Amino acid sequence: MKINSKTRYGTRAILELALNKSEEGVYQKDISINQDISYKYLDQIICGLKAGGLIGTVSGKKSGYRLQREPGKITVLDVYNAFSQDLAVVDCLADKSICDRHEKCAARDLWDGLNSVIESYLKSITIDDLAEKQSELENRQEGLIYHI
Repeated sequence: MKINSKTRYGTRAILELALNKSEEGVYQKDISINQDISYKYLDQIICGLKAGGLIGTVSGKKSGYRLQREPGKITVLDVYNAFSQDLAVVDCLADKSICDRHEKCAARDLWDGLNSVIESYLKSITIDDLAEKQSELENRQEGLIYHI
C-alpha cells in the first residue's frame, strides 16, 4: 500500500491552515510556498479538500482558505478519504468480486486485520496533533545553536 501524493500534500495543506489561522484565511500562494507544493497541483488538492468538506473559502474580495472544523476534529483518515474511496492494502478488500476465495481465505483475513490497524491509526491522529508536533519541531530547530 502506498499513500498517494494528493493525500500527502493534502495533509500538508490542511496542516498549514491549522498553523496559520487568520480572519481572511490562508492564501493559496502562502500554502504553496510554505509547504513547497506546486501552485498548479495545489488547485487539485484544494478541490479535493473542499469536496471532502474539510476546508472552505473565506468570503470577501481577498479571501483565502480555512478549516471547516476544528483541527482536533479532523483526522488524517478524513484527509485520506477526501482523495481515496476505500482504504485497502490489497485489492480484494475493496472489491470482493475480483477473487472467488474471499470467503475461505486466511490471507485475506490477515490483510483485513492489517487494514483495520492502519485505518485505526490514521483515525487516531488529528490535524491538531500534527500542528502540535510541527510547532515542537520548529521550536526545537530555532533553539539550535550552531558552532563554527
